[in-house]
This record gives sequence, C-alpha cells and structure tokens, in this order.
Amino acid sequence: MRNEIEEKFGGHLRVRVLGILVQNQKMLMVRHQGLTAKGYLWSPPGGGADFQISLVDNLKREFLEETGLQIDVHQFMFVNEFYTSPLHAIELFFKVVHTGGRVIRGTDPELTEEHQIIEEVRYFGLDDFRAEDGPQMHSAFRNLHNLEELLNMRGYFQNWK
Repeated sequence: MRNEIEEKFGGHLRVRVLGILVQNQKMLMVRHQGLTAKGYLWSPPGGGADFQISLVDNLKREFLEETGLQIDVHQFMFVNEFYTSPLHAIELFFKVVHTGGRVIRGTDPELTEEHQIIEEVRYFGLDDFRAEDGPQMHSAFRNLHNLEELLNMRGYFQNWK
C-alpha cells in the first residue's frame, strides 16, 4: 500500500488540513493502513487542500469524506511539517466542532476503491494515546500527557525522518 501512497502523493510538497475534534474527553482519530513500519498510522481526520477552495471548506469536505461528520471550523491551532522521503507535507491543524452526521469509516476519493487506506475511525482517550504511542501515532500527538495540553498546542512543529 505504501507504494501507491508514495506514487500518488510523493515527490512534491502538499498542504494538508486536519481537524481536532474533542468530545467527552476523547479526540476523533482515523487509522490509515500501510503508512509506517507498524503497518498503520493514527491521525486526526483531514487531507490535502485543493486549489481555489478555502482551507475551511477543504477541511469540512475531508472530515465528511473520512468520518461522515459535518463540522464547523473554530480556530487555527498549529503547523506541523511532515517529511519522510518521498512524502513532504505542511499540515495545518484546526479546532473543530461537530454539527451533524454520525461517525462512519469513510473513504479517500483520491484513491481507487481497491487502494483505500482508512481502516477505522474512533474516539481516543488518553489511555488510547498511551497504548499507541510510537511511530504508528501522528508525530504531533506522541507523548501526549493530557487533552488540555493538546487543545493548547500552538506554533510550528517538525517531523523529519
């Protein structure tokens, strides 16, 4: 699966938008297959920003596609620069709130039906973050101590491998 991802998204800089949705002391996460040595990656919902579409509208679309949820985007939080050759992305994280829909395991329309990578969508509590702490967790959320710390993250972060 990684070869398909590298072929589709590698070799150029991508801008990605991701949403932080916290409800009942848990954060919504998406499990993508084949992106790390562990065979999967947990990340907040989101994806590539399309040309001539606002970042807010891109995030709303990505959230709906991946999770079945409708959201409002409330505030910009932080930037993460992700680089693992040949993948390179600038990731913009926003705090979002749920406004409609129910959680489903969605799809990525950029990938064909036989190459879908979304395996699971679910809410993570602190114990879940601790259990998955390693390369299979998005780098911005490794070593997370509490959700308050997460909601107060600001600035620029780097993940270069």
